[in-house]
Amino acid sequence: MNFWAWFVGAFIVLGLGMVGWQYLQPATEVATPGHSMEPPDTSSIDTGDPIVAVNLPERLSTNAQIGKNVFEAKCAVCHGVNAAGQNGVAPPLVHQIYEPNHHSDGAFVYAAANGVQAHHWDFGNMPPIEGLTRADVQLVATYVRELQRANGIN
Repeated sequence: MNFWAWFVGAFIVLGLGMVGWQYLQPATEVATPGHSMEPPDTSSIDTGDPIVAVNLPERLSTNAQIGKNVFEAKCAVCHGVNAAGQNGVAPPLVHQIYEPNHHSDGAFVYAAANGVQAHHWDFGNMPPIEGLTRADVQLVATYVRELQRANGIN
């Protein structure tokens, strides 16, 4: 065998060894204080009641106010007044799970356009929302982000 065959073989063996070593390491969780992607226990909340209490900002930006109007027309029927969620129906968007670093504004656009499979909450899949443009959903995201900031979610 020539030098390159040995080199490639050694590279593959080292790579497999590193993968095996990583696989055998115990799982560790990185915790951020006060931060959880786990949904809260809603068993004591009546079906249809808000899941979280939402503090409203003193005032909304112009785009957030437009987004609030769109939200109230298209989203509040499931996600509740001020995005507080409705137990057994849909989750609150004013929740740590939907912080910008975990669910970007693009995730809101995608979910409204395509629907989304349930993955954090047990309320079932979200269907696509008819009659909303990408710009409409961006305005809704602006509204939700301002609500989130007023509730300490950045």
